[in-house]
Amino acid sequence: MEDDRQALDGPRGSEPDREMWRRFAEATTPKAFCQSWLPLQCVMLRGVRCAMVLLGPADRGPFTPVAVWPDARINMNHLTGAAERALKERRGLLLEGDSSPTEENTFPQSYHVAYPIEVAGKLHGVVVLEVEQYPRDEVQAILRQLHWGAAWLEVLIRRTEAAKSGEMNERLQKVLDLVASAVEHQGFQASAMALVTRLATALQCDRVSLGFMKSKHARVRALSHSAEFGKQTNLMRAIGSAMDEAIDQHAVVAYPQPVEATPLVTRNHEELSKEHGAGAILTIPLEHKGKIIGGMTLERPGDKPFDKPTVEACETAAALVGPILETKRGEDRLLIRKSADAFVLQIERLIGPGHLVRKMVVIGVVALVIFFALFKVDYRVTADTSIEGAVQRVVAAPYNGFIKEALARPGDVVKEGGLLCLLDDRDLKLERLKWATEKEQLSRQYDEAMAKHDRAQTRIMKAKMDEAEAQIALLDEQLSRTRVTAPFDGLVMSGDLSQSLGAPVERGQVLYEVAPLHEYRVIAQVDERDIMEMKVGQQSELILPSMPGEEIPFVVDKITPVSTSKEGKNYFRVEGHVEKPSERLRPGMEGIGKITVDRRKLIWVWTHQAIDWLRLQLWRYWP
Repeated sequence: MEDDRQALDGPRGSEPDREMWRRFAEATTPKAFCQSWLPLQCVMLRGVRCAMVLLGPADRGPFTPVAVWPDARINMNHLTGAAERALKERRGLLLEGDSSPTEENTFPQSYHVAYPIEVAGKLHGVVVLEVEQYPRDEVQAILRQLHWGAAWLEVLIRRTEAAKSGEMNERLQKVLDLVASAVEHQGFQASAMALVTRLATALQCDRVSLGFMKSKHARVRALSHSAEFGKQTNLMRAIGSAMDEAIDQHAVVAYPQPVEATPLVTRNHEELSKEHGAGAILTIPLEHKGKIIGGMTLERPGDKPFDKPTVEACETAAALVGPILETKRGEDRLLIRKSADAFVLQIERLIGPGHLVRKMVVIGVVALVIFFALFKVDYRVTADTSIEGAVQRVVAAPYNGFIKEALARPGDVVKEGGLLCLLDDRDLKLERLKWATEKEQLSRQYDEAMAKHDRAQTRIMKAKMDEAEAQIALLDEQLSRTRVTAPFDGLVMSGDLSQSLGAPVERGQVLYEVAPLHEYRVIAQVDERDIMEMKVGQQSELILPSMPGEEIPFVVDKITPVSTSKEGKNYFRVEGHVEKPSERLRPGMEGIGKITVDRRKLIWVWTHQAIDWLRLQLWRYWP
């Protein structure tokens, strides 16, 4: 023991010291980490006779020794009392030792120092030391140093938990991807095909099959990477038999079976492996509302068996996607059959006994229909409406450059000549400096040619000087345009460059759109079914989301004969002017407009669009 301590307490940078630190830095497991940390900690503390580290499952135990110093063969039973007490009280302890003199321990007077390892409120273990009986204040200092040294063990535990959490997150991400593949498609077959294909790709499987119960047997409905497959082939029958084997046992069947797993019947899985070359097979039953509805079979090469994490991830995915696919399979029934069943059910409830509330509701609906058939209201055409400026000016980039500063954003009110944005002029200044320097050099060469009476060279230098002066003039003009200003007083409609600072712009690229204030026109997008009801001079009202309690009257001025397509429908542009402009109006506001046509029956107002559509469809298919 003394020899070991002298070796560790040797000169700084000695070979044993470097070896201990190397082992500490290269430790990859909790046990190796503790076995390299404990000697270093004991050497740093004064008077440590022996020590050990106990670790175990958080808050549950049992906590067992993973590192002992100076020798694992030393009996450490006299330290268990301090360790148990520190674990129970969850705090560092300093206890006087009560051991009797022995041949190995001729100085029984000592202190027992115990410090629990607690991370995030959970107890993971304890460090316990036996130190020589120094003055109590010196031993207290040892306890404080141990508190600092134990932080390494807390780092170890946090790293281990982070690694486990990362594996769990990765597993959950794969499961969520599989669920998304089953949800993102509308039909059952497309969802099933996407699920098995993604599962085969994610788990590196040769083949993934999905089957559902039919006549008390599993029938394969989807096969990875195969849109079409023969349902009566030997392969499909073999896969269905393997699914039946797992379904009959109500258990997950893996072939070959792990040594520690519960023995299960795997005869059909063995035949599938031998006849069709699947080295490793995993079959998971699918359940919905407590009833097995089918199974999922995964096949891998023999050198890639299904480990426990993969099996757990597949079980989780099967538990989630099973009900989803079963619901989609039920929804794929013929619509006429589902509609007929629902209609018969509602009729039985209406004319049969009970359901008094339903019958009263039907009577009320009939009374309302009669009322609406006789009551007249103003027929108004509803259209999406927006407010535009009488004119709209585009502010474009004067040259190719970069945005340096953006001072205006959509919705800002600007004055004529007000600064909208600045373009970066560093490249232009450097280019101007280049041409100015070039001009000076050419000027000197021109003077030399004049002195030598070299007329040809003089003319060449003069032409180059003119070119340099032209480039300088062009750059000066571009520099004067780095300040992009507003053409008139108005409102910025578009052009948020605050998120594009430093972005390149090309000459002619639209930077801003500015509309004047107090000069508006109303644009209504009228459906083609209602355009024949429109006339110039019709009175209309407009409601804006920003002014919900105020109706803005406008008059139709123009009906354009050109239609535009939007969301599968055709709309005609109807323009009008606001009769009483409000100070709160701004170009770009959108709302709902109603254009008054005349007075008509309420039932016609509510049903004419459906009736017109039905008449059109009947005419289309009438021979």
